[in-house]
Amino acid sequence: MTESGGKLPVLGYRHAMTDAIKTVRIAAAQTPEFREDMPGALAYLADVTEAAMEAGARLVCWPEGFLQGYLTEGEAARRNAFDLTSPHFSTLMRQLPENAPMIVVGLIEAEGERLYNTAAVIHQRTLVGRYRKRHLLGREQCFHPGDDVQIFDIGGLRFGINICFDTNFASAAMSVAQQGASLLICPANNMLPRQAAAEWKAKHNTVRGERCRETGLWLMSADVTGERDGWVAWGPTAVLNPAGEVAAQLPLDAPGLLVFDMPLSGTA
Repeated sequence: MTESGGKLPVLGYRHAMTDAIKTVRIAAAQTPEFREDMPGALAYLADVTEAAMEAGARLVCWPEGFLQGYLTEGEAARRNAFDLTSPHFSTLMRQLPENAPMIVVGLIEAEGERLYNTAAVIHQRTLVGRYRKRHLLGREQCFHPGDDVQIFDIGGLRFGINICFDTNFASAAMSVAQQGASLLICPANNMLPRQAAAEWKAKHNTVRGERCRETGLWLMSADVTGERDGWVAWGPTAVLNPAGEVAAQLPLDAPGLLVFDMPLSGTA
């Protein structure tokens, strides 16, 4: 459901292939921006996850910093951060649908005194892993960079994660490909000042396409959309093939759910 109570647009794609090639159905959510509104974000996540389940998705990607908001001011980030080993986080996971697909969701993580821009990987209300953003923007100095790469599997589909700005660095995507993955998941948050958003509107997929061509990986991104205080976000939420071509994409200016049948063969 959308914030207004209407049905969330679901856009589905089947890759052109023979029936002999097995696929895994994956999805990416293009969402409104939630800032310091975790109850609202969790309700939206649970609602859209239900839609993904109905569509048969095994994996759902969410934007960067989705749960608490992409908060880069230190006090706000620390106020909203939580430890992934805490009872609080366990309580949050219990609010997800019981048999939900595997979820990759952006959040602000606290570990001791350090904060991380993290993507948590959750399956059936259980934390199965995480990825901490390794390449930080200048405005992200409240975060500590991550230093490891983990590969995940769902239905035989092996994937790794880069968060937003990470995709500007060839080594970040290559570290996923070198561990035998075929898909790169990219939680992103491109809420930008209007002029910067306009300049980058067509560039995000261009940069990500370079990573696909260098590594042979597929890529799925999830982003926010909307406007606030002179800032605007247009995504994109898209799937790129190993040739760096856009295989599927949501419209830029509205929330939606992108559903795609990903070939296990890794062929374009």
